[in-house]
Amino acid sequence: MHSHSHGPLDGDDETTIEIRPDLERSMWIAVVVCVIVALLGVVLLWPSGSDTARDPSDLGGETVQANVVDATVDPCSFDPLLVCRNLTIVPSEGDLVGERLSFEQSIDSLIRTGDTILVDVGTNPDGTTRVSFFDFARSTPMLLLALLFVTAIVLLGRWRGLGALAGLVASLAIIVGFVLPAILDGANPVMVAVLASGVIAAVALFLSHGVNPATGAALLSSIASLAITALLAWIFVGATNLTGLANDSIGFLDALGGTVDARGLLRAGVVSGSRGVLDDVTVTQVSAVWELKRARPSANTAELYRRAVRSGRDHIASTVNTLFLAYAGAALPLLLLFEEAGQSLSSAVTREVVAVEVVRALVGSVGLVASVPISTGLAAALLGSATGTDSTTEQPNAGDRLPPPRPD
Repeated sequence: MHSHSHGPLDGDDETTIEIRPDLERSMWIAVVVCVIVALLGVVLLWPSGSDTARDPSDLGGETVQANVVDATVDPCSFDPLLVCRNLTIVPSEGDLVGERLSFEQSIDSLIRTGDTILVDVGTNPDGTTRVSFFDFARSTPMLLLALLFVTAIVLLGRWRGLGALAGLVASLAIIVGFVLPAILDGANPVMVAVLASGVIAAVALFLSHGVNPATGAALLSSIASLAITALLAWIFVGATNLTGLANDSIGFLDALGGTVDARGLLRAGVVSGSRGVLDDVTVTQVSAVWELKRARPSANTAELYRRAVRSGRDHIASTVNTLFLAYAGAALPLLLLFEEAGQSLSSAVTREVVAVEVVRALVGSVGLVASVPISTGLAAALLGSATGTDSTTEQPNAGDRLPPPRPD
């Protein structure tokens, strides 16, 4: 008896790959064990539900949405020699809905008549209403962008696109429902990130690519690569003496009464940030091995590995470059500040606010590089002794075979 399997990117290919039952059984046992361990960890670390954080309303007034009905340039109330932008708004929610309220902004404010903004409404000690600008309301354009994203994914990916969107929704639910509350509840951030990443990887991969041996191999490879990334993050965040306090959000968490391990949170961010890219690499490598086996059913483990790992090198080269550029783009304003201050490159890079991104990129890149031989080797070992048959076409003859591998 043999197991009949297709890869995660089957399409309309009719080739059936028969995997040795003992190998497939061992792989699925490993998959089930990893998923069960991750789920048990999530259950054990599930937040208690007690909320000791300070109510944000204690820090100010009520934040409501309002429409700007008038924006004029007038002398400032605090100094008639200066000019300010006097804004008249009408709240669309809250206790003062429908009332006209006014407040001042600097002359270079971007707020104009017709804008929808968020304002903080409170009460001064003398009983008068206090209004201050909080932020622009961005829900409508962001919703339109989300609809455009969903439409593009469904039109191109069809059922697989729907599966990917379902995996994305599940991932967001795990992050919001478990990761954030568990960390705020005092759980170890790295452990939370690793367990949640394992569950997210399983849900996302199986929803996107189906339950089959190829997806199982990609999942095991992603979990192994995540473990390497977590270990490297643990070592090098400590070795470089990164405190995690360079992020201003940590200070705000303390102000709200949250107790979070800043260094652990930094390590958890490295693990979480690399998970999505790891899935991309592992799925691509496993799919490459599957397609090579379909093209040449007689290929053994060593040949499958040699051929597939070459495409992995090209993929890694572009992915690592993309990863570094993404981190550099996020830190671009800070890099410009250091450049304007006349600091050398070595001085800027070793400052914690920049060193955090450098360590994050390097650790994530090493995890990505490790994922290529891991996923390729696992898939090649799974298919090395498998046989392939095509129910619709004849087996390829000698002229149809792949060319011999080029030297490394």
